[in-house]
Amino acid sequence: MSVQDATLTVAPDAPARRGAAAQQPTWPDPAELAAATTTLRGLPPLVFAGECDLLTERLAEAANGDAFVLMGGDCAETFAGATADAIRAKLKTVLQMAIVLTYGASMPVVKVGRLAGQYGKPRSSDTEVIDGVAYPSYRGDAVNDIAPTQAARRPDPGRLVQAYHTASATLNLVRAFTQGGYADLRHVHSWNQDFVASTEAGRRYDAMARQIDRALAFMRACKADPEEFRRVEFYAGHEALLLDYEDALTRIDSRTGLPYDVSAHFLWIGERTRQLDGAHVEFAQGIRNPIGVKIGPTTTPQDAVALVEALDPERTPGRLTLITRMGAGRIRHVLPPLVRAVEATGHPVVWVCDPMHGNTFAANSGHKTRSFADVMDEVGGFFEVMRECGAHPGGLHVELTGDDVTECVGGIAGVTEDGLGLRYETACDPRLNRVQSLELAFAVAEMLVSP
Repeated sequence: MSVQDATLTVAPDAPARRGAAAQQPTWPDPAELAAATTTLRGLPPLVFAGECDLLTERLAEAANGDAFVLMGGDCAETFAGATADAIRAKLKTVLQMAIVLTYGASMPVVKVGRLAGQYGKPRSSDTEVIDGVAYPSYRGDAVNDIAPTQAARRPDPGRLVQAYHTASATLNLVRAFTQGGYADLRHVHSWNQDFVASTEAGRRYDAMARQIDRALAFMRACKADPEEFRRVEFYAGHEALLLDYEDALTRIDSRTGLPYDVSAHFLWIGERTRQLDGAHVEFAQGIRNPIGVKIGPTTTPQDAVALVEALDPERTPGRLTLITRMGAGRIRHVLPPLVRAVEATGHPVVWVCDPMHGNTFAANSGHKTRSFADVMDEVGGFFEVMRECGAHPGGLHVELTGDDVTECVGGIAGVTEDGLGLRYETACDPRLNRVQSLELAFAVAEMLVSP
């Protein structure tokens, strides 16, 4: 990320929207909410309009098949988890995956972290029962606390302000890592020292890193040392779920007079909030950030075309990303008619695969988990469908962590259902660990170069 010189002014108060706002907390005190949103409106932007525009340009390259998008990070960030070590571990995992994809497929990778804003989560019910007691559902740290007490589960608008400050600290550290030398390609080998000897993915990465080191040494010998090798473009994205937060962080760019949501570079609408006449689609229509929409197996071709027409009326390359989340068993027959219908409109969308959300199941232990084999199968199906329909497989959207967790079963990491409880640390959905993430990246790199 680079800081752009720009002046942004606070947007007018949130408009009275025509559509219903799904998945919003029931804030118990309107005065508390008003105080929190007023505070947010007075705080500086977390990202800049110029950075959002640059991301749109990068995504346009992916829409054209000239780049690949990698979106990765936590399913639900927590305030307590925003430590330097945890942020660095997630960033390192995404950077390692990007290196594998870039080197293996000889293609630029657009890096977007699911971080610095993923503090809200949609839920199936307003309540959940724990040990026979009903509590308000945990809706993410921006709303309430995960602890199972009535007081902790009370929605607290002050947490929206805490979400802003936690996001700010996270972005500051990410900027330091990506611009201050940590992401320098000449250090690509050192990113792997902690687990190279213990895993097949680590050894495979280490061999590739040695090849990169030799290539860089040759370039230095030729007096070529591009600035691009020293720094990394890294963007932040999250689901635009909590509209009180997103509205309060919408600003008017002085260059263009247009509104940007400065809580993140990239915002997406979830599967549960993509109603065409709903408040989330209406919000996304009013901002200039690049945006995404999650589309699941209930999406019809008519739904997909209507969303594309509503969210990208000007047909701006890079403006709109469609993130598919079908499930391994459905993607090969559900996705093709959607792709054909959207491609027939001529809209330059980016097609990205989320192989996580359609493949969740409950293990015998009661843990929510995902099978790495299902994740791989859905990605494989995504590539098959894209090529069958003449579209570009534009990217990957993955819930992951840089820690050695045991949340998804399978892969060379060897996580079994019996071992899920060893390090099951997620606040919501199961994530790939670092070894599984790298294994996935190597497989996708091969898919990108396969005919």
